[in-house]
Amino acid sequence: MIFLQKKLTLASNSPRRRQLLTDAGFEFHVEVLPTDETFPADLPSDEVAAYISREKAEQFRGLRPDNIVLTADTVVISGNYILNKPANRDEAFEMLKNLSGKSHEVITAVSLLADDRITTVSDQATVHFRDLDDWEITYYIEHYKPFDKAGSYGIQEWIGMVAIEKIEGSFYTIMGLPVQVVYRMLQPYFIKQSHT
Repeated sequence: MIFLQKKLTLASNSPRRRQLLTDAGFEFHVEVLPTDETFPADLPSDEVAAYISREKAEQFRGLRPDNIVLTADTVVISGNYILNKPANRDEAFEMLKNLSGKSHEVITAVSLLADDRITTVSDQATVHFRDLDDWEITYYIEHYKPFDKAGSYGIQEWIGMVAIEKIEGSFYTIMGLPVQVVYRMLQPYFIKQSHT
């Protein structure tokens, strides 16, 4: 277990983020506040995750002054177009059809609210999909129901195993929490432990 000088709050309902933070050795509690996830229409697509992550952190300003609040947001970008969470099966199918045979970008931004300051860091990865048959897309949607995932897929699931040919960047960024970034951001708050 890694001990911190302050309590850590994870402001995310994502089971994947919870698991990754646990696996990285951190103790935390989960608290989520409603956040308007709209963003300015003229905001460049590669800045959207950072904007939303920061907005999520902003909701906690003044609420938990003794805590470190960690927020995150992930966007999937295909050609400059952001693929959000699909509303239904048809939308999920269209998104995966769009990703088939191409590469796309995944950006996860992480924000830390501590001592009334918000620090935001973005991490980017590129994912290369092979050509997908329609039946593969249908199979994945029916069995894994990826409706809570940006871009309609989870890299750790079946589709990631059988369809992703190559990734450039961190696997965990694509999964929704760049653990290496979070670890570095939290390091100033570590309680140093002796090895004696």
